Amino acid sequence: MLVRIVRMTFQEDKLDDFHAIFDRSKHHIRAFSGNHHLELLRDSDQPNVRMTYSLWESADALEAYRRSDLFRTTWAATKVLFAERPIAFSGEKLEEING
Repeated sequence: MLVRIVRMTFQEDKLDDFHAIFDRSKHHIRAFSGNHHLELLRDSDQPNVRMTYSLWESADALEAYRRSDLFRTTWAATKVLFAERPIAFSGEKLEEING
């Protein structure tokens, strides 16, 4: 399982635009082959920062999504709203501790 986190800093007056884009695309992203989980987070100290946390079957599944029209159109609409360059990173889940 691959964990993908993307941290995005938005222009403050563009947050509503981002949320509209996310609302239109979130179910399509979640339904994309290889996606197992999707969350949208807000930074508790910086109100104009959002993060996506997603779980992918593999690096290949994430790459297939990143090559898709869904990603291209969603990212093109999103990136013009940024105040800073986004930060993205991936990690392989080794262990999950419950209880």
